[in-house]
Amino acid sequence: MIDAAPFRDMRAPQREGPPVASLRRNMPLVPAESIAGRALITVIAIMTFLASLAAGSGVLVGQASRGWTQSVSREMTIQVKPVAGHDIEADVRRAADLARGLPGVAGLRIFDKAQSEHLLEPWLGAGLDLGSLPIPRLIVLELGPERFDPAPLRQILAERAPNALLDDHRLWMERLAAMARALVGLVTLIFALVLMAMGLAVTFATRGAMAGNREILDVLHFVGAEDRFIAGQFQRHFLWLGLRGGCIGGGCAMGAFAFSGMVSGLFANSAQADQIEAMFGGFGLGVIGYLAIAVIAVGVALLTAAISRTIVFRHLRSLA
Repeated sequence: MIDAAPFRDMRAPQREGPPVASLRRNMPLVPAESIAGRALITVIAIMTFLASLAAGSGVLVGQASRGWTQSVSREMTIQVKPVAGHDIEADVRRAADLARGLPGVAGLRIFDKAQSEHLLEPWLGAGLDLGSLPIPRLIVLELGPERFDPAPLRQILAERAPNALLDDHRLWMERLAAMARALVGLVTLIFALVLMAMGLAVTFATRGAMAGNREILDVLHFVGAEDRFIAGQFQRHFLWLGLRGGCIGGGCAMGAFAFSGMVSGLFANSAQADQIEAMFGGFGLGVIGYLAIAVIAVGVALLTAAISRTIVFRHLRSLA
C-alpha cells in the first residue's frame, strides 16, 4: 500500500482573485476624485473667497466706524470765515483765545492757510492756485476727559467773533453712523446670499453623487446597512471637498487683503490715500479679521458636510 502521509501536508495551490475585485471592495462609496468633485471645489473656493471679502469688508467698516466715533467725539472745530475788511489772521487768533482755557478744552490746533488748502486737494486736485479763493480757517479743539458744554463757547463766539462758527460734529457723527450701519447691513446681505448660493451648489452636487450611485445606495439600504454609515460616507467626502475649497478661497482672500494693505502703504503720501485710510483704516484687518476668514473657511467645510449628510438622510428615509 502507498503511504499517503507524505502527501497530507500538500495543499492545492490557491488561486488569487484578480486585484480589480480587491480594489472594488476597498473603493469608497463616493469617488474621491472626479470632474464633479473638482468643479465643486472650485465653486466652494469662489464662494468662500466672496464670503471672506464680504466679512473682511464688514470688519474694516466696523473698525473704521469705531475710529471715526472715537476721534470725532473727542474733537470740535471752529470755522473762521474770511470777511471783507477783516484780518482773518486776527480773527483766528481771537477765536483761539476765546476757546483756550475753557473747561473741557485740553488743547487746540490752528490750521494755517497751507494746511487749509491741503484739505481741499482730494476734491479740487493738487497743484492748484487757491490763493484767490475765500478758504475758511479751522481751529480744532481737543477735548479732555471731562464733559464739555458747547453752549457757552457758541455764545461767546457769536458776541465777540461773529464770523467764527463752532461745529460739534454731531450731524457728521449721525451720518457716519448711519452710513456704517448701511454698509454693514449690505455686507451681511451679500454674505448670506453667498452662503445660500454655496448651499445650493452643494445640494445639487450631493444629489448628483447619489444619482450616480443610486443602485449601490438602494442595495446597501435594503440589505440592512445603517443610514449613519451611508450618510457618513457622503459626509466625509464632502467635508474633504469643503476643506480644500475653503482653504483655497480663504487663503486667496487673506492674500487679497494683505496685497491691498501693501498697495495702500505705497501711496500713503497722497491726499486720496489719506481719505481712503480715514474711511477704511489702510485695509489692515489685524488678527481678528484674518481669524474671522479662517473661521469662515472651516465653517464652509462643516456646512458642506452637514448639507450633504442631511440630503442623504432624507433620501434614505424616503426608501423606508
